[in-house]
Amino acid sequence: MSARARPSARPRGLPARLAGADGALAAAQALAPALAGRAAEHDRTGEFPAADFLDLRAAGLLGLMVPGRLGGPGASFADYAEVALVLGEASGATALVFNMHASITGALALAPDALAEALGATESFFAARDRVLQGALEGALYAVAMSERGAGSRLSAMATSYTRTPGGFHVRGTKSFVSGAGCADAYLVAARAAGAEPARVSYFLVPAGPGVRVERCWDALGMRATRSDDVSFDVTVAADALVGGVEGLALLIARTMPQWLVASYAAVYVGVARAAIAAAAEHLRARGLDRLPAVRSRVGRADAAVAGAELAVREAARRVDAAPGDRETARAVWRAKLLAGDTAAQVAASMLEAAGASATRRGHPLERLYRDARCGSLQPATSDVCADWLGIAALGGDPDSDSPEPRW
Repeated sequence: MSARARPSARPRGLPARLAGADGALAAAQALAPALAGRAAEHDRTGEFPAADFLDLRAAGLLGLMVPGRLGGPGASFADYAEVALVLGEASGATALVFNMHASITGALALAPDALAEALGATESFFAARDRVLQGALEGALYAVAMSERGAGSRLSAMATSYTRTPGGFHVRGTKSFVSGAGCADAYLVAARAAGAEPARVSYFLVPAGPGVRVERCWDALGMRATRSDDVSFDVTVAADALVGGVEGLALLIARTMPQWLVASYAAVYVGVARAAIAAAAEHLRARGLDRLPAVRSRVGRADAAVAGAELAVREAARRVDAAPGDRETARAVWRAKLLAGDTAAQVAASMLEAAGASATRRGHPLERLYRDARCGSLQPATSDVCADWLGIAALGGDPDSDSPEPRW
């Protein structure tokens, strides 16, 4: 399937302009019932939730992270987390694709100009950044193409490479787990400079079109409707496709802005865990199982665990907005991802066990939610990687430099 043949999620006409972050949350809450109503069918077919993204676009939510100076709602990371919680509870797959889009627009919108300038960004970068953000405001959808077979999400181990060309760069390689593959307007591609040692890894925003080929191979346990297919790139892009306008920023961004690579997933999976409790409660009441003390205890423990993970996500988001780049902010970010991923998997499993064998049948909400929730601890950074980072920090070390193997 070529990128040119991708299903359209961009109807004619401009999307709504949201009245600030409060308006964005209200819009997400208004859309949630429709998204939830389609989730089972999207999971069954494994097809991209195009109807959901028509709704998200029409509501203006693809422009959530666009700053007020460009006419957007100017959402903060904490605002994004609240929207992602609502979307994750409605449809985990839709929320996950939305998260990838927001991680690109959010990183561009929220990185201070002074930081970009200190890293060497030029005026051309700021103009290109604003064009990307304006595109999101008009309904463009962006996808992340970082992971690779055999390398996972470790940026330093990427095989995808780039070389300079007159007036731009040539990017070549194949990415896996590209959520929204074939449906995005552009892809954020991580690539390493050909022949450079140590690895010099950069990000490029590559438009869909010639030289971008989607291989439909996604048939996974959970999050099936994300259409996280493989995407191959053999394409020349203009110089302003280089994110930041400076080569070699990817590893630095991973360390200084971990919220977009680590904790942006967290709110989605807490939302999925919320949905698992709600689905279990409905099932248990319908069958009279709520009269059993052991069942009520499971639900009570699940409620407490999800509330704790939700607090961790909100605390991380608060710190990201108040003190980005701070070491305690980083610890909060890694904790949020660890707690969200583990909690979602454990809660969904417990709720499925409380509901009994009938809830394991295909088509039962808990069966789908169990599969979706199980993916949370596996997405980068995995729970084991998060726990290792936190363990080094708790022991007084530097998690970004004291690991024998590079984390990114």
